[in-house]
Amino acid sequence: MSEPLVRLALLLMRGISRLPYPLVRRLGEFAGALAWLLAVPRRRVTRTNLRLCFPDWSEARRGEVARGHFRYFTRSFFERFIFWYGSPQRIRRLCRLEGVEHFERHRGRPLILLGPHFVGLDAGGIRLSLEVQLASMYAAQKSRVFTEAMTQRRVRFNDGRMLLRTEGLRPAVKALREGLPFYFLPDMDLGARDALFVPFFGVPAATVTSVARLARITGATVVPMVTTMTDDGYVARFYPAWEDFPGDDLEAATRRMNRFIEERVLEMPAQYLWSHKRFKTRPSGEARPYRR
Repeated sequence: MSEPLVRLALLLMRGISRLPYPLVRRLGEFAGALAWLLAVPRRRVTRTNLRLCFPDWSEARRGEVARGHFRYFTRSFFERFIFWYGSPQRIRRLCRLEGVEHFERHRGRPLILLGPHFVGLDAGGIRLSLEVQLASMYAAQKSRVFTEAMTQRRVRFNDGRMLLRTEGLRPAVKALREGLPFYFLPDMDLGARDALFVPFFGVPAATVTSVARLARITGATVVPMVTTMTDDGYVARFYPAWEDFPGDDLEAATRRMNRFIEERVLEMPAQYLWSHKRFKTRPSGEARPYRR
């Protein structure tokens, strides 16, 4: 999409975000049903991921979760613009924080907020940024206009800081040592560099070791923060800090992270980012699961 069209689309989505929330939600769900029919490559990726991770599920159950994922994902895209452009009051109404004591207990010291790729991650991060200065990491998108909008709107409260993923961990180390909580989303396939093949639902998945390495370098505590989409908004829930993490074994620490994410996926399977090619990078000699 050309940059002028991206600007037009952003303007349109900003306008939609001003509509009453129930209407924005219905528009997102309707768009998700259309996406299921039209976005054939992503539908294929989603089905492949669910087949690999849940071979014991029936085809009907996997299909139900896949269709649900498209509805949740597209709805979250529509609603994201409320969080990008809406007032603090509206954001607080739409997303509540739970388990805040787990966050407050470690505030002011190096703190990694582990945010797995569920569809509500943007909502939870922006909601928390209303209360405290945050740092997070982003990947540049194909569109410069969209990348600028994304980074600017995610850090519009409390002078937040966005770090470019290709710059490595040094900016994150600096932010952590300055006392900024680091909202980190480490569960995507970023290639073999700085990654280990550890199981994700029994399938070897190239998983970055950044969480364990950052915790080791800075002495940071890891507090998971998982955002769930509900019928009337979102809930961003903090979990107890991980004790004895990362320990001496980098692989064991990375396995522990994946096990935690698996537990949350089983609680809300349709809300995990199944449309991402999580198993794109394979161990040497192993076939790639996705068609080109």
